[in-house]
Amino acid sequence: MGLRRAIVLVALMEVTWSLNVMTIGPETVFSAHPEAAEENAEQEAAAAEEDVMATGELNPNHYPAQRAAKVVQHYLNMRYGSPYKLFGLKEVHSGNVEEVADSGRKYQLQISVQEIISNTEEKCSAEVFFPSGEKQLSPQVQIPSCEEILKLDATSEEEALYQQYKTNKTVHTEKPLPDSYGHIDPEMIPFWHLSIVATSFIMLKESTQNTLYNVAQVANITQLATENDQLKFDCHVLLHDLVSQEIPQVKLLFTWSPAEGVKVLHTEQLPHIHGCEKQAKPN
Repeated sequence: MGLRRAIVLVALMEVTWSLNVMTIGPETVFSAHPEAAEENAEQEAAAAEEDVMATGELNPNHYPAQRAAKVVQHYLNMRYGSPYKLFGLKEVHSGNVEEVADSGRKYQLQISVQEIISNTEEKCSAEVFFPSGEKQLSPQVQIPSCEEILKLDATSEEEALYQQYKTNKTVHTEKPLPDSYGHIDPEMIPFWHLSIVATSFIMLKESTQNTLYNVAQVANITQLATENDQLKFDCHVLLHDLVSQEIPQVKLLFTWSPAEGVKVLHTEQLPHIHGCEKQAKPN
């Protein structure tokens, strides 16, 4: 039941990110009423039956606009995220979609993006293009306006964390992040954020008009020895596709430093978990 509880908590976090300001800090406890969160997740999954092939103006609260906007979140975290800078989708204000010849579908969105840690919000425009074809290609994202929130500076916090774990400390989780009760040790919160940033590379790559990916749980993360200036990590992450209710599992090898950001060196897809009843055993 531990994994199911964690998935329900993450589903509620998604709703919280889109409706309210949410600050993640050392004092944060990821807790929720399980029955309410599960009911919400079931309602959202039922909404997935909506036809996503419509064109023209979109209802900002319905799945086509929400799925496309979620891709923007993954893109922002992949490009600009760090242990102390994490982006969430707060609200979709408007959107429209058009067919682009025979090459794919283009979504134009007005959204509010929130930098979670500083609780800073900005209204941005974004364009998401889903290529068509037999071979699935990653969606393409352009963000013409979202300048202020991307200028937020966490350099001092990042440098302090980097020096601490470069010289005299090592990361190795004894329990998943978050655990089955939704708790994360405050010392591990930056590495929960860092795992989300690294996994955003995969979530962006795998996103389609029929998915809605989230990080459900970091099963484990271990710092590895390295001969260069990068911190190196091995990480096992459980994702959650809210549409199919499947739990994709991925292993990542990635590096991070304040100067270079996150670089994903290797990814490995593990078997999916179907449904939320099964407990995943970290490798």
